[in-house]
Amino acid sequence: MNQNFTEKEEALYSIMKKYTDRDVCIAFSGGADSSLLLKLAVDCAAEGTKIYAVTFDTVLHPSCDLDIAKKVAKEMGAIHQVIFINELDNSAIQHNPVDRCYQCKKMLFQNLITFAGKVHAAAVLEGTNEDDLHVYRPGLRAVRELGVKSPLAEAGLTKKEVRSLAEKLGISVANRPAAPCLATRLPYGADLQPDTLRKIEDGETYLKQAGFPVVRLRLHGNIARIEIPVSDFSAFIEKRQEITDRLKQIGFPYITLDMEGFRSGSMDETLS
Repeated sequence: MNQNFTEKEEALYSIMKKYTDRDVCIAFSGGADSSLLLKLAVDCAAEGTKIYAVTFDTVLHPSCDLDIAKKVAKEMGAIHQVIFINELDNSAIQHNPVDRCYQCKKMLFQNLITFAGKVHAAAVLEGTNEDDLHVYRPGLRAVRELGVKSPLAEAGLTKKEVRSLAEKLGISVANRPAAPCLATRLPYGADLQPDTLRKIEDGETYLKQAGFPVVRLRLHGNIARIEIPVSDFSAFIEKRQEITDRLKQIGFPYITLDMEGFRSGSMDETLS
């Protein structure tokens, strides 16, 4: 590891020791970022400090997230708390506005802060990393407005460095692909309907089981646009017929393969 990474790692441990000298809540999805935070919180906590891993069970997130979060929280010995939230109860979110992520994060973290108050936790932490600061992430505004702390970003760790440190610490989800909310699969302005979101989730689950762990199924009306890494194109074409048949059974009339390949946040590309 290079010197810069070592310095960031040392800075992160120092930051986490500061935040875990008293009880703390961590917004915990079971992904690499929040799992690294949880691991360090448990390792750095002062004796008797309680570490709460708080997972949101929501309409906009894949159901498998909750199962993974439960498993990882148990592995680390944290106190796991699940909070159910239906984001679609918020009229500001229902039609997938450009600032949906801000509205959603604000709703989620207000609930988490309320929980933190009930258990007398001194701080609320979340897993934004350095890379997230340089792309379109309207949810960060809500994080900052509400005073939620972002230790990975404070220490300057990139996503690659997060995964490296998580792997070094033996975290089981160190290389788990990112799993952003299902609303990112629909264009801004589209109605967010629970049935549509579940259909997208079913389609992505099938594609992952078919051998494509990094995948997004973006829905444009009746057209399902599939993003996978370009390196997986040949394998995808070989399974073209069975994939097409299964996705049509799920309810997608037209299926396309995006020739640019997988890229995070492709629905943001039309934003000025």
